[in-house]
Amino acid sequence: MKIQILGAGKMGSFFADVLSAGHEVAIFDPDPGKLRFTYNCIRMNDPEEIAAFQPEILLNAAAVQHTLKAFGQALPYVPAGCILSDIASVKTGLKEFYQGLGRPFVSTHPMFGPTFANLTHLSSENAIIISESNHLGKVFFRDLYHSLNLHIFEYSFEEHDRTVAYSLSIPFASTLVFAAVMKPQEAPGTTFKKHMAIARGLMSEDDYLLTEILLNPHTAGQLALIREELSRLLGMIEEKDAGALKDFLHRMRQKVQ
Repeated sequence: MKIQILGAGKMGSFFADVLSAGHEVAIFDPDPGKLRFTYNCIRMNDPEEIAAFQPEILLNAAAVQHTLKAFGQALPYVPAGCILSDIASVKTGLKEFYQGLGRPFVSTHPMFGPTFANLTHLSSENAIIISESNHLGKVFFRDLYHSLNLHIFEYSFEEHDRTVAYSLSIPFASTLVFAAVMKPQEAPGTTFKKHMAIARGLMSEDDYLLTEILLNPHTAGQLALIREELSRLLGMIEEKDAGALKDFLHRMRQKVQ
């Protein structure tokens, strides 16, 4: 199959490497410097070159803030039957975008990224396939993600946004609060160092991505739950209520088992 990738960043290069083993792959990026780190594929820095390649799947791996712009650059040169695809972690506006085009599409979300995941060992990672997607596109990505040993879930666009609010907004917000109260530590413990490593990794992410995930319409409800539990914990500590605290810890252990 002929697969055109948009964006030669870390995820674009990762998919180019994975897909080139069994498919004919081309990758486009307007920055020629990024194409130096791509292998076993056709390199393009002019969108007009896409027309000659005649892709069957267009995989948009551009940074989330450039997803729609990248589609706009490529679409004039893509065959009408080509399946459009994105791997965006933020799906805001994409459902309406695809509906307006009337073209076949498949939207997925590999729930791992280059900051924290070991891209050579993904058996503990997950991927979401959007249920409204084209059947053939879903089959293609299901097979691909199975080959990477990912755990696959199928959600609607709406269910995806709710899941992201739970699985990303909560840890992102918790880490930001941790970072907000930090001060230099001369002798940090192991737990502190682990939290700090997570905080540094999170803060290396793009501001647009962090903002869009936190502004997910479902995030506020999840953060209200954090506020409620934090208030309960603070009350136990202020009242020095060891019994209530013991019960609280017992319930938390049951939740994370």
